[in-house]
Amino acid sequence: MKTFHCNRCSHLVFYENVRCERCEALLGYVPELAEISAFEDAGEGRWRSLHPGARGALFRQCHNYAVENVCNWMIPADSPDTLCRACQLTRTIPNLGAPENRLYWYRLEMAKRRLLYTLAELGLDVKSREADPERGLAFEFLEDSDDGSRVMTGHDNGLITLNIAEADDAYREKVRTSMGEPYRTLLGHFRHETGHYYFSQLVENNPRWIEPYRKLFGDERADYGEALTAYYRDGAPAEWQASYISAYATMHPWEDWAETWAHYMLIVDVLDTATSYGVALLPDDPSEPTLTDRTPVEDASFDNLMKRWFPLTYALNSLNRSLGMPDGYPFTLAAPVVGKLRFVHRVIVEAGDKSQPREAATPPAKATPASAPRRAARAGAGRTAAARPVAQAVVQTVVPRAPLPSANPATSPPGTEPVAQAVVSQGADQAVASADSTQASAMQAAALAEPPMQSEDAAAKEARPKRTARRR
Repeated sequence: MKTFHCNRCSHLVFYENVRCERCEALLGYVPELAEISAFEDAGEGRWRSLHPGARGALFRQCHNYAVENVCNWMIPADSPDTLCRACQLTRTIPNLGAPENRLYWYRLEMAKRRLLYTLAELGLDVKSREADPERGLAFEFLEDSDDGSRVMTGHDNGLITLNIAEADDAYREKVRTSMGEPYRTLLGHFRHETGHYYFSQLVENNPRWIEPYRKLFGDERADYGEALTAYYRDGAPAEWQASYISAYATMHPWEDWAETWAHYMLIVDVLDTATSYGVALLPDDPSEPTLTDRTPVEDASFDNLMKRWFPLTYALNSLNRSLGMPDGYPFTLAAPVVGKLRFVHRVIVEAGDKSQPREAATPPAKATPASAPRRAARAGAGRTAAARPVAQAVVQTVVPRAPLPSANPATSPPGTEPVAQAVVSQGADQAVASADSTQASAMQAAALAEPPMQSEDAAAKEARPKRTARRR
């Protein structure tokens, strides 16, 4: 994530901010520019961008910005859309009848937008289900039901489902501790699940990549159900750290890919942030790790990324320990893991290079039958739930609400969008959680602090049933 500044007063702002704390200008993210812009009111729900690259263009707030206060993206004023590109990808939101669900929804959307920023920086296509009904990406944010059924976090042919309980910090930490995980974040869930998605898009049916993939990760055609049962019965093999990024990656080649993909996303995101902020390591002792290279991550070779990663993580872990905190990057990168990360890098670089014709992948098969083994994200220990049917969306009407408090003192977007947006809110079904285990390392660290909170508001929507989700 790069640095951003208010275009009115040059004050440093964050990617999640909606108002400048110095001059109180409205802020919003303009995906066409990949920039946060300050805006001035142009009347009739329109806002004029003060960003030099926008040349005075007019924008509107995303409906979920103006009305729901869970977004900060902007839409061109002449666009027929009421939702921004990011919010269009969310197919189901939590039932907002529960007050805490709005906060969870906000946190989920915030993590999702960070993921989308990184994918865009790497040149990876993100198509919605509306643009590509067969291969588009969509998200559902669901909660466990009162009848005891549990929500599965996972991926199914482009549909990514997340249990909103993962947005509850206390719950997520409890699960992390109980499962012996050193690391568990919302952003990590999104990275992992999109790893499954891009495997199907870029590797699974592509003759250029599938055989090299199998040599590194194993044969993905191995029975997933059997692998899942064996993993929760026997655990990870001894000395798994010598070949895998996490214990969960040992479960099946699909999971090894998804864990490795997520880790590559983490590396480039942290390095991009460090580079944008001008982070450098200039120790007095020349034998200690140094860092002066500021090559943009999208232009860097894999070897360049790795050369910079180890000094940075050493310093960041040391800083965390000085704060009395656990290592921010509790992973070891054995040589086989680095080889897998290099493969992910090659796939992403080719997919993101728009100047070269991309080798066409064979169109994927139709959706996997519910009875077939399902690719998962990370499953709760020993928990595998049957897939559940999903019905079509129903349109709900947004109800105006009173603003809720903001953790950022200047993050209350003014006004409401006059158009009531179609939104789907969850009823209940499905089944749960997530796991991966890794070992701590003093030599590596990553600063993945949760971004600052902004305001959350209230609105009521109804429920609809859902479609099949993958095991997790």
